[in-house]
Amino acid sequence: MKWNQLHSIFLIVTLGIAMSACSGLKSVPKGDWLYTGSTFKLTPDSLYTKKQQGNFATAMENLVVPKPNKKFLGMRPKLFFYNLGGNPEKEKGIGAWIRNKLGEKPVLISEVDRVYNEKLLINRLENNGFFRVIVNSDTTRNNKTAKINYAVELKKRFLIRDVIFEADSSQLWKDILETKPLTLLKSNSPYHLETIKNERVRIDEYLKNNGYYYFNPDYLLIQADSTVGKNQVDLKLKVKPSTPQIARDPYSINRIFVFSGYDVNSSRRFRQIIDTVPNYKNFIINDSDLLFRNKIYDRTLYFDKGDKYNRKDHNLSLNRLVNLGTFKFVKNQFYISDSTKHELDVVYMLTPANMKSIRLETTAKTNSASYTGFEVALNWKHKNFFRAAEQFNISIFGGMDFQLGGDNQGYDIYRFGAESSLVWPRIIAPFTFHTSSNFVPKTKLSLSYEFQKRMKLYALNSFTATFGYGWKENVLREHNLDIIEVNYIAPSTVTELFEQQAATNPYDARILSKQLTFGPTYNYIFTNTMLPNKRSTWYFKGSLDLSANLTGLIWGANVDKDNQKEILGVPFSQYYKIDTDVRFYHKLTSKTSIASRFMAGLAYPYGNSNEIPFVKQFFVGGTNSVRAFRARTVGPGSFDPRTSNTSFLLDQAGDIRLEANLEYRAKLFSILEGAVFFDAGNVWLINKNEARPGGEFSKDFLSEIAVGAGFGLRADVSILILRLDLAFPIRVPYYPKAQRWTYDKVEFGDSQWRKDNLILNIAIGYPF
Repeated sequence: MKWNQLHSIFLIVTLGIAMSACSGLKSVPKGDWLYTGSTFKLTPDSLYTKKQQGNFATAMENLVVPKPNKKFLGMRPKLFFYNLGGNPEKEKGIGAWIRNKLGEKPVLISEVDRVYNEKLLINRLENNGFFRVIVNSDTTRNNKTAKINYAVELKKRFLIRDVIFEADSSQLWKDILETKPLTLLKSNSPYHLETIKNERVRIDEYLKNNGYYYFNPDYLLIQADSTVGKNQVDLKLKVKPSTPQIARDPYSINRIFVFSGYDVNSSRRFRQIIDTVPNYKNFIINDSDLLFRNKIYDRTLYFDKGDKYNRKDHNLSLNRLVNLGTFKFVKNQFYISDSTKHELDVVYMLTPANMKSIRLETTAKTNSASYTGFEVALNWKHKNFFRAAEQFNISIFGGMDFQLGGDNQGYDIYRFGAESSLVWPRIIAPFTFHTSSNFVPKTKLSLSYEFQKRMKLYALNSFTATFGYGWKENVLREHNLDIIEVNYIAPSTVTELFEQQAATNPYDARILSKQLTFGPTYNYIFTNTMLPNKRSTWYFKGSLDLSANLTGLIWGANVDKDNQKEILGVPFSQYYKIDTDVRFYHKLTSKTSIASRFMAGLAYPYGNSNEIPFVKQFFVGGTNSVRAFRARTVGPGSFDPRTSNTSFLLDQAGDIRLEANLEYRAKLFSILEGAVFFDAGNVWLINKNEARPGGEFSKDFLSEIAVGAGFGLRADVSILILRLDLAFPIRVPYYPKAQRWTYDKVEFGDSQWRKDNLILNIAIGYPF
């Protein structure tokens, strides 16, 4: 696209925005003005730096109401769409949609209550220690717009002089005084109402974890005395005299009732209809249908008879019951026991879910390798297989991928198989394993088989078996350890066409070899992306895959490298593989954000292997990778796939991977989001391969990074996100070194350039 074309488009867009901003003022009634926001001036301003005044103005602007109409590049195009929609008679229709979805009603100066905002500002400032503040305001009008000017006269901020705990000799006060060293109220720190509220919550939390079930923060009173002088304040913490006795006493656990078949519509008082004598350890269990074995409660209920009540174990027990996945509803209630002591009876009411379910899933898909296809899966699940919340799942699946056009037309892919898994809600091991997190640790056994046929080429049988453990430290950290993971891949049929190809290309010939990998794998995941009110969040996943390490030592594969060792006639692969995935998300505004990702991986063969099995190698390119290149077509290194003597297999794999992605995301309107992105990455080989010249890792690896750019649209339709990304390469690693950057050759107006370079990615969900 030429500069004069870009210049013309830029002028048209700018003119359109300017016209929309101006015409938006037509909706302002006569005698009124468009409210454009507020200004804030601190006096005496000599006490505050410009940065402090700027931060203050931002905080106060977020506080006053209403908010002015949103701006874009200093203009208000939404007012244009509001007027464009007219005054539709019907709530539905294109006019109403433009007016209500694309447009925005003008905010008028008559809607601003200055007195209310002044009181709001005074209240907020006093809550932050600025007592005796004075706020005045006036209005500035200019043609059809107006703004409010607030003048804020601040006195010196009050600091805390002393914190007094007005205690007595009761047990309650003895426990409160235990928390005093951790108080949030510090001498010489600013007075802050929110800190005072948090102090009450902190003390209540401590008491809740020490038996005070009926206590709550409202029973605590913190009085402020601002008459002590020198802009200081004394704080006095008291227990309100009106606090009932039941809240002043700590309680312990007496009887524990469990109703495993609770009916949510029942209003029965369960303690009156069951035997009060424990029938399993210290639990009184009512399970007339014998749905569950009693031992599941050993691992999920953290209360025991005689324990002091604490909220941590209270919540922990409920969360672990929920995470079993066996119960539809879980709740509990506490009652004062019939005993004369300060004791509580706890009742767990558990409503079982439907234990058996069957589900049919169908999936349509397309990828950047120009394959289109579908998959059908039938899943059967049992949530209580051995009556102790074990989950058994078996699925049968099948599908195909085909090309309607392109280089791979006729090389359709068919696949079918089955997978079964059994998950125990506990760690089955000769060693003890205990976690006090809200999540139940699990042991998993899975078996799977898949048959894959590439028409005109070959067919493969794949068997996988895994046994391992999964557990969470907390909501942020997760571990998965497979003690053993066995993969066996063997060809069943090979066509003459593929044999001819493999005879001249050792790289492709690997697919004809049987592959056996086995060994432990470990994954660690940290993420705080689900936490609310965080502008910046992280995701990290680290993986370690070790194949035949111990077996190689025992069989001598590490020493005798010339004599490849076999198990049942199949050479086993020996390698270690490390993979990392780091993501960073940052919210710029309520509707815009930056998302970034960096991935690095290394797979190193040794001992019994000279190369990494094809299924364990790294790939770059595709809808969730470097989107300017088709799936699995980048690399290795500077290898030029156009020189390959294969016309049907475009799977460029490597032993080393580096990849980085940067994406700007913005909500446009309603369900539609937009994005601009840059992707970069490549894969390399550890060892030199004659069939892939330039594919080995070298000191020039940075010059071999593929780079792509693009933009996309995403439709968030609640149950899924439909993504369309249009990308193009701006650096091609297999071009001559001095010609690899191609951003100066971008020609959107050239149909041949678009055909050769534009890649449309259609996918479900975000790329990362």
